[in-house]
Amino acid sequence: MSEQKIALITGVSGFIAKHVTLRFLQAGWAVRGTLRSLDRAEEVRQALSPHLTKAALANLSFAKADLTHDDGWAEAARGADVLVHMASPFPMAQPKDPADLINPAVQGTLRALRFAYAAGIRRAVLTSSIVAVYDEGKSSIQDESDWCDLNAPGTTAYAKSKTLAERAAWDFVTSAPDLALTCINPGLVLGQPLDRHVGTSLNLVKRLLGGRDPMVPMLGFECVDVRDVAEMHLRAAERPETAGKRYLAAAGSMTMPQMAGLLKAAHPKRRIATKVAPMIVLRLLALFDPAVKGVLPLVGRIPQMSNARAKADMGMQFTSPVDALTASADWLLAQGEV
Repeated sequence: MSEQKIALITGVSGFIAKHVTLRFLQAGWAVRGTLRSLDRAEEVRQALSPHLTKAALANLSFAKADLTHDDGWAEAARGADVLVHMASPFPMAQPKDPADLINPAVQGTLRALRFAYAAGIRRAVLTSSIVAVYDEGKSSIQDESDWCDLNAPGTTAYAKSKTLAERAAWDFVTSAPDLALTCINPGLVLGQPLDRHVGTSLNLVKRLLGGRDPMVPMLGFECVDVRDVAEMHLRAAERPETAGKRYLAAAGSMTMPQMAGLLKAAHPKRRIATKVAPMIVLRLLALFDPAVKGVLPLVGRIPQMSNARAKADMGMQFTSPVDALTASADWLLAQGEV
């Protein structure tokens, strides 16, 4: 019988990370998850326990490690077979100082890779983002060969942080050529959380359902179900042929007005805005709402991304964006989140 492999998963308490951890445990891996504070360990266990056997849950352990400090990383990485680096800040609104996002993302990625490599780990999977792929100056369908233009006017601090962090990871590999790296680049991640600690992406659905805004901006997103993102991380770790490649986790695009229309049709009694906000209104709202200000440069742009590589190399069959959105809304309503 082969020895059980250990996945070191950073930022294990996150919305996506909990699903990734669940999928690895279901597949027979042991998981060591990093947390900034071990006080959240029981939260993760409670979220996963309804979906696992006692034997599988027993393969979950935790290590204290912070993206901004070296303490704990050597111990966390010791004996692991693969690094799945997921920890990275993801704000709803853009910060006043972009460095507040960029520095932890870049330095945290390099710190995790450096300690993993020193511990003998030679396989790594990095959770990047679709924003590191999306080039707003390109109107044709984009794929993994594309990169975010850091100098474009619509490039947010978050997009810069994810792009620079992924670039740093690929640069690290040039100095460690025996480290096999795969990057997963998810779009807007929808679907049901495993507990009430919802991801930032679900706050968008929550905002629509709550009728907070009288109108919605013409913003477009490539969407993906969180379970598909988790499956892609597992397949990346288990398939050597994915090394050295990026993979778009994207099932199709939807605009916010389309999302609002679908939610309104499903929940007609809720006050869900479906009217498209004129640009002049958005500029006014941006003076008072940091979340609106952060997306203002992207209004009117609807990304079109190819997921052909994920289908061909990983055999992925993606959940439709409509089903992922529906699952998000149903969960939020059932839990009384809106």
